[in-house]
Amino acid sequence: MGKTAIHTDNAPAAIGTYSQAIKAGSTVYLSGQIPLNPSTMQIVEGGIEAQTVQVFENLKAVAQAAGGNLDDLVKINVYLTDLANFATVNEVMSRYFSQPFPARAAVGISELPRQALVEAEAIMVLS
Repeated sequence: MGKTAIHTDNAPAAIGTYSQAIKAGSTVYLSGQIPLNPSTMQIVEGGIEAQTVQVFENLKAVAQAAGGNLDDLVKINVYLTDLANFATVNEVMSRYFSQPFPARAAVGISELPRQALVEAEAIMVLS
């Protein structure tokens, strides 16, 4: 089975040696998204809520470029520089997902690129 790189201008360009997503068969692996505005490549202002919204907007754009949508996500990993922000991330996620919710891990870490407060990566399965 081959793999195909997914790219969209509606999400931030990769800032390293990786693809926005890779499609292998019907599975798509979405790279971690930090809260970069894709037009300016700058972190959005407004704290954890605004940053979390931008992260999920970026994931949505990549999912759509791969032929799916957020409802097709089966697994999400969320990385937070402060676990006190977990409730806000949950609230924002409730705007983007309905049951059955994707499986999820939330991990506290010390630092993210560009001093972002949150990052998320995902696995999507296309029907």
